[in-house]
Amino acid sequence: MRVISICPSNTEIIAYLGKTELLVGVDNFSDWPKKVRQLPKLGPDLSINMDKVAELEPDLVLASLSVPGMEKNIAALEEKGLPYIILNPNSLKEIAKDIQSVASALYCDELGREKSVAFLEEIKHYKRKSFTKQEKPLLYWEWWPKPVFTPGSVNWLTEISQLAGARNIFDTENVASVQTDWEDVKKRNPDHICMVWVGVKEEKMRPELVVNRPGWQEMKAVQNDNIHVLEESLYCRPSPRLLEGLRKLESIIAHTKN
Repeated sequence: MRVISICPSNTEIIAYLGKTELLVGVDNFSDWPKKVRQLPKLGPDLSINMDKVAELEPDLVLASLSVPGMEKNIAALEEKGLPYIILNPNSLKEIAKDIQSVASALYCDELGREKSVAFLEEIKHYKRKSFTKQEKPLLYWEWWPKPVFTPGSVNWLTEISQLAGARNIFDTENVASVQTDWEDVKKRNPDHICMVWVGVKEEKMRPELVVNRPGWQEMKAVQNDNIHVLEESLYCRPSPRLLEGLRKLESIIAHTKN
């Protein structure tokens, strides 16, 4: 088969299934595993060059609706008459289903079931561990600084927080993404600030600017120097690599002062 992925998380699901050799092209942001960086690049995930996609004659395109604006990719795939499936998970359980869906589309259903079960088993392992933790530190996930965007309860990062033995301070909001402001974050007074600016590499994020926000010096996270610059690729993409992010987060919480 000739497969194209136009979203990084889809590429990572293909890799989790051990099927990267089927890929003939990817979006510009697909950077893991390293071998996919050598494949033809088809544009940013919000501006895919569908003429290039069509030229590669794919048997299947793995599309996504995980970011607002991706709808036009679906319309363009329809217009070109290209075969595709859409992945749009918000929860870890939905990611497990997508692992099976992709495997089924690649005619390897049994492999999909095995990989999906392995993914869910690791989640169960962390769930059991989290039950034993008495203290649940509060986490503030910063997707974007101004205006502030942060995950609500209907997002995998709320689950990742719980599995790490912590709690997302915006799990009170029954949406996937919350737009709020610095004052609201300050009032919720998190123990940890997790900087995962979407589309921004860690070296370009500046935690010193966070410290200087009005009134934030009063927050526990700032007072205890619990400001963490994290790889957005391990936390902002709905793929099995979230488990790698989970392992890292659990270690950070265990070795910092709350």
